[in-house]
Amino acid sequence: MDEHQAPDALLTPSEVAALFRVNPKTVTRWARSGKITAIRTLGGHRRFRASEVRQYLEQAERSEIM
Repeated sequence: MDEHQAPDALLTPSEVAALFRVNPKTVTRWARSGKITAIRTLGGHRRFRASEVRQYLEQAERSEIM
């Protein structure tokens, strides 16, 4: 398993944005609005749990199909 597959791995906004093919600022807006949960580092940067991002991605893909 690589670092992005581990359930407790933390992803940067850029990594999440690449998965969804959106701008990193969009990921930040999602975090502010509560669509996705962000963890703050000691330096104040946002990180996202890989397991939650995968779940959100699967949900988004399902809603596109329907």
